[in-house]
Amino acid sequence: MSALQSILTRQVGLATKRIPITALAVFFVVLVCLSLVFVDGWRSWTARDIQLHEMGVSTSNMTRAIAQHADDTIKAADTTLVGLVERVQADGTGAAALQRLHELLVRRASELPQLQGLFVYDENGRWIANALPATPSNVNNSDRDYFIYHRTHLDTEPYIGLPIHSRSTGVWIITVSRRINHADGSFAGVALATISIDYFKKFYDSFDIGRHGAIVLALNNGIMLTRRPLLNDYTGKSMANTVLYRDSISKKAMGTVFIVSAQDGVTRLNSFRHLEHYPLYVSSALSRDEILADWLKDTYLHSAGVAILLVVLGLLGFHLVGQIKLRLNAEAELVRTRDALATLNQTLERLALQDGLTGLANRRHFDQVLDKEFSRAVREASSLALVMIDVDCFKQYNDIYGHAAGDECLRKISEVVRTNQNRPGDVAARYGGEELGVLLPGTDVRGAMAIAEKIRLEIHNLGIEHSGNSAGVVTVSAGVDAVIPVLDLDKPLELIQAADKALYAAKSGGRDRVCENTSASNSHRSAAQQEPLTTL
Repeated sequence: MSALQSILTRQVGLATKRIPITALAVFFVVLVCLSLVFVDGWRSWTARDIQLHEMGVSTSNMTRAIAQHADDTIKAADTTLVGLVERVQADGTGAAALQRLHELLVRRASELPQLQGLFVYDENGRWIANALPATPSNVNNSDRDYFIYHRTHLDTEPYIGLPIHSRSTGVWIITVSRRINHADGSFAGVALATISIDYFKKFYDSFDIGRHGAIVLALNNGIMLTRRPLLNDYTGKSMANTVLYRDSISKKAMGTVFIVSAQDGVTRLNSFRHLEHYPLYVSSALSRDEILADWLKDTYLHSAGVAILLVVLGLLGFHLVGQIKLRLNAEAELVRTRDALATLNQTLERLALQDGLTGLANRRHFDQVLDKEFSRAVREASSLALVMIDVDCFKQYNDIYGHAAGDECLRKISEVVRTNQNRPGDVAARYGGEELGVLLPGTDVRGAMAIAEKIRLEIHNLGIEHSGNSAGVVTVSAGVDAVIPVLDLDKPLELIQAADKALYAAKSGGRDRVCENTSASNSHRSAAQQEPLTTL
């Protein structure tokens, strides 16, 4: 598991390194900005939901209060009717009884402010008692909806009739009535209580429902009794075909829904509730736009603040990205400069250790390598060979052919020497003037003699014309020595001196030849037992 985690971590690290830091910075800035937008949008949407929920609860509570008010108002009127029916059925309709009944009606009407009037009708619809100061003559209500209902129905339950214009006052009223029976159960008349619609309107005006809110009181069959605001011709109008009534009110006892009003096209949060004791329902509605007005204002302010913050963050972020780019460019330039300096230093170092004419190592480089290889040969007890090469009669060549030709001749000879460096550790150098040296680590005298002879022969075969040389062409002489150095006994200079001595012997022996140093008698010299190899 740890190996797998290590591999995954390494892969993630490599992937991260492959992503430019500027791209990561841009991604971070964009992520922060999007996060701000998301958080503010989520906060605003949550606040909207909370606002709608709270207003839904508020509207439901308001509807409950309105329903309770309507229920209590009608209950008070109905209770009065129950007493009237019992008195009429018990006392009859004699003159004395009617006089007492009239006084009762007047008193009860004054005690209940919601009552617009109290009336008692006989079986023919004539007024026999009311709460007015005097009973009008020749007034008949047998054509009214409530009278017809009681005359044709035997039940004694209260009946809430359609809204009508009062014949006594001319205002819109809501009727609550009960049937009066004779002792044998036949129809004897109607007891009626009327409630002014203005009474409900005044109560509904006490609620803050905004400019586009609405409160409705209606019968369960959808007939509207009153509304705030009260629109023209809306009293008595059927709402049975509206979406709210059809989909909600006619199917449930209570509820809260969003509905587009069929009356004025305003989208409202509607809360409705049926009365507990009577066949009516109330509905209160608040405009959705007004509910969300404060939320919308707050959202605009927040959005403006977030927009300003986004602009500031965007500017700062992209300024930061720009600074990162500048820094990366500066770092890249520094890296390029460093690499260029390293390359230049390597070139300078190479030039400092290279002979400009021949391209071989110079004397300084040769001395450094000689010291290093000599120390290694001491540590490893290995052989170290040196070949010293000198161009024969080179002064005469310069005198005859000029120094430019002499330089070209040295370059050709150096190229032959270079091509005979068979191993990475071999070093060919221009030791001075026309003298060259080849250092051969891990090589004994026999191997060094073979290499020196090969070089000599290839240079001879170049056939470079040299009229000042007895051979007629440019030739070289070489001296070879090899040693297995001993610590504190041998020195690098001794190897050079021995090879120079062998070179001198080659020159003295007629030039164009290779000689090894035979003067050394130390047992640690690897070439002590070998015969000198010379070539004429």
